Amino acid sequence: MQYLDFEKPIYELEKKISELKEFADDENLEITHEIEVLSAKLDKLQKEIYDKLNRWQRVKLARHPARPYTLDYIHAISTDFIELHGDRGYADDKAMVMGFATIEGRKLLIVGQQKGRDVKQRQYRNFGMCHPEGYRKALRGFQLANRYKLPIVILIDTPGAYPGIEAEERGQAEAIARNLREMCRLYVPIVCVVIGEGASGGALGIGIGDRIYMTENSWYSVISPEGCAAILWKENAQEKYETAANALKVTAQDALDLGIVDDIITEPLGGAHRSPQQAFSSVKDYIMNALDELEKLDPQELIRQRIDKYRKMGIFGIE
Repeated sequence: MQYLDFEKPIYELEKKISELKEFADDENLEITHEIEVLSAKLDKLQKEIYDKLNRWQRVKLARHPARPYTLDYIHAISTDFIELHGDRGYADDKAMVMGFATIEGRKLLIVGQQKGRDVKQRQYRNFGMCHPEGYRKALRGFQLANRYKLPIVILIDTPGAYPGIEAEERGQAEAIARNLREMCRLYVPIVCVVIGEGASGGALGIGIGDRIYMTENSWYSVISPEGCAAILWKENAQEKYETAANALKVTAQDALDLGIVDDIITEPLGGAHRSPQQAFSSVKDYIMNALDELEKLDPQELIRQRIDKYRKMGIFGIE
């Protein structure tokens, strides 16, 4: 497993425990007590480190290469997933995954950005950065779900919409803006979960929902800390990533405090990659509970509450 810089003490202690177990097996020694003491020390150390993570460290954790991605969640929490391809206009954007599935007998549409594990997959998925056709592909799915009265589940995990010239030429801003407008008009429940990175319009382009959740170590902001630092500090940008993350207030707790998200989904200690099955179960529970509530609402009331939800964001008073 890959360890981040702030996880070095954890790595060293886990390595020591592993070596001790291996030595005990080789020498046929009984050192259960010693291992239990070290394991208790490890648990305490992990809680101390992960409870005190700063914003920049949480951004790093959200990008951990072993972290579960959209397709991991889809295959873990749903059955009968049928992926749909293409925007019926230009191409099939591999960075956007969209299709129908079943969760505990409930049929629904699942949409989300997909990153890659290795170099080939990352190139194939364009690192989870969608072109305009990706957002139009998602919109095609939203319209189908609306037509057949199926709820929509959206998993957000992107470093941003693709910023290349060709994406701009094909209408990147228009595609995202159209999604924002059309998602506000859908008559079916929409549940969004930020499972990793939620950067800029790339995330917001599929981020309109009746319930918005973030996993504990995800982040959500108008721009990445690196992008913000590059604009504000230019040559010294690399030294300012943590400063930018603090200024942007990117964490799930920040978003909850600001009223941007409805709740935070607790992750396993150390991050979702440490115990993916536990992470899958938690996300699934939140999705199902939200749909149970939302499906009781009249469609017009659903839309009214959705619009009011976003109108309230950013409102503040001055004393």
